[in-house]
Amino acid sequence: MSYLSKIIDAKYVDEFKIKLSFSDGLEKIPNLDGKLNDPVFEKLKDKNYFKNFSVSSELGTIVWPNGVDIAADSLYFL
Repeated sequence: MSYLSKIIDAKYVDEFKIKLSFSDGLEKIPNLDGKLNDPVFEKLKDKNYFKNFSVSSELGTIVWPNGVDIAADSLYFL
């Protein structure tokens, strides 16, 4: 997979916001609440579960324990 820029660091901010650091130096804090409407994201609507993400160096984006991820290029343009 090739992204415009990969996520290299991510820190929980509050609610459904995560501070993302991209490999090209961009930092942003998108509100992901609006991205969680698809049934695949149902578990992420629980804020305690939402906080349980990590950065996958293999995928270059954030992932959750249930295998769900959001593409870095999608997050880049939020």
